[in-house]
Formats: sequence, structure tokens, C-alpha cells
Amino acid sequence: MRHQVTIKDIAKQLDVSVATVSRALRDLPDIHPDTKKLVLDLAKELDYQPNVLATSLVKSKTKTLGLIVPDLGYYFFSTVVKAVEDAAIAAGYSLLIAQTQESFERELTNIQNLSRSQVEGIIISLSRETVNFEHLTRLQRRGIPLVFFDRDSEEIDASKVMVDNEQSAYEAVKHLIENGCKRIAFLAGPKNVSVSNQRRMGYSRALQEAGIEADPSLIIHSDYFQDSAVAKTHQLMKEANRPDGILVVSDRLAIGVLIALRELNISVPDEVKMVSFNNEPICSLVSPTISSIAQPLEEIGRLSVELLLEQIEQKTDNPVPRVEVLKTKLIVRESSVHKK
Repeated sequence: MRHQVTIKDIAKQLDVSVATVSRALRDLPDIHPDTKKLVLDLAKELDYQPNVLATSLVKSKTKTLGLIVPDLGYYFFSTVVKAVEDAAIAAGYSLLIAQTQESFERELTNIQNLSRSQVEGIIISLSRETVNFEHLTRLQRRGIPLVFFDRDSEEIDASKVMVDNEQSAYEAVKHLIENGCKRIAFLAGPKNVSVSNQRRMGYSRALQEAGIEADPSLIIHSDYFQDSAVAKTHQLMKEANRPDGILVVSDRLAIGVLIALRELNISVPDEVKMVSFNNEPICSLVSPTISSIAQPLEEIGRLSVELLLEQIEQKTDNPVPRVEVLKTKLIVRESSVHKK
């Protein structure tokens, strides 16, 4: 492995002190012009590169941000990550990315590793297992800025970038009702995931407004794996009075719903209509195409960085948290409307 040239190497070769080399490289006074030229010429010849990390640590500035997401395999998170990285680089920061794979233990490890890497702030979307938030309050006590996006904790007073999940689900269910659905199920995420619970509130509000009595048996909780969605849909469709509409918490699970309905020879949208969330590219590729709620993913990433940098670059020790709630758009496709 090639040895990285240090100021000690330059000092030794020129038979001068390390302090002299350091002053020459930093263009400080009190050094003879001839000596300075010798140092700069040799540094260029040896391709000397300053240790940016060491310099930044002295100044308590690493110009590095941390980002923690549940799973980069999810279209939603991979797209937001790209937007976060673009915004960070544009602001002169680098980005360290970690994924929890939906594990609370890995989330703890990620927080520890990013802290050791001296990141100046962390953007995070919680794992589905996270119900204890002490690791995040510790970050705040240490003065490390924190921004949530998508999945947050109401127990933590921090800046957040969210979409209006409650209103989005309300509009999706209202759309199903307007297209003839009278018995609408909700395939939800894990019970402790904030996003899923917010969407459940919108689902319930739309039913209540339409005068449709809510049936608890039609709310089914699932993890975020396709196989689980298939099994849960089979379970749901065994009901004597089965649903004629389904709101699905994500497109990933909606594919599992479609697979199960096809296995059961149930026609979409003739017998069951469906709307899901995220508007992934696959929604327009499958048959029938899937109606889905589109979220402003690039804006979520950009705003997350903006809110984090506000805290990092503010002079006050107690910056006021800022919460941004963004609007979504229902993209109507074949799965929720009658065939013409």
C-alpha cells in the first residue's frame, strides 16, 4: 500500500522543522521565501494531500452529514437518499449513509457509528421496530442536530419533513367510495409505525364522513414484505362479507395484494378496487395499473438537508424545530375505476 505523504516526510527530507513546513503550507508569515518555495515545490512533487479530517476535527467541523433509512431496497427511500445526497453535496457537505434493515438494534449501531465518525447532524427515518427513543434523546443532549423524515417519533422535539398522510389516505378512500366501494379494507403497516397510523386516521375519517360504519376486522396490519401482503389478503378475502375496496399502505404491498387476488380469481377493479401509496414506477407497468398516492420525494430530501443545515449553521444553542408537511397527489389508474 502506498504511503500517504505527511508534513513530517517533507520536513525530514528538507531537514527543517514540522512547524516550518506547516507554516509554509498555510501561507503564514515568519518564514523565509526561499524556504517556503522549497516546501511548496517538494509538496507538489510528492503529491502531498492535507488531512482534511484531522484539520476539520481541530475546527470541530467535518462537513459530513449522516443519513439513516430502513431499507435502500425500497423505492421511496432510495429516491429520497439520492435527493439528500445531491442537496448535501451542493451545500459543500459529504454524506454517510446507513440502513437499519428495519432492525432497532441496527439503528442503535448506525447511530453509534455515525457519532464516532463525527457527523455534524443526522437525518433519520425510523425502523419499524423502534419504540424506544433514548438513543435519539442522547444525540440531542450531546448537541447533535436531528431531522426526521417519513417515519418520526412524536416523543422527540425535532425538525421533521413529512407528507400529510392523514389527508392523503382520506382522499384515497373518498376516491374509492366515489367509485362505488362500500366495504373498504385497510392493509396497514406495523402498529407502531407513525406513517401507517396517520393513514389509518384518514381512512377512518373518510368512512365516517360517508356514513360507512368502520369494521375493525377490515384493518389488517402487515410488515413490509410482499409475501406477508399475499397472506394477509388471502385472510381478508375469506371474510363472509368480503371488501370491495382496499387501501394499501405501500406499493410494495399492493403488488402482493394483486398477486393474492389473482390467485383467488378476483377481478381488479371489477370486484375489488385498490389504491396504494408511493407511486413507484411499477404501478404503471403491472396489469391492472395501480392507482397510487405520489409523494414529492425530491423535495423531501432537499428539505431534510435544509432543515439540518439550519441547525448546524445557526449560532444559537437551542434552535427552534421546524416541521414541514408536504402535499401529495392521487394518481388514478386502472385499479380503482371501472373499466370503460
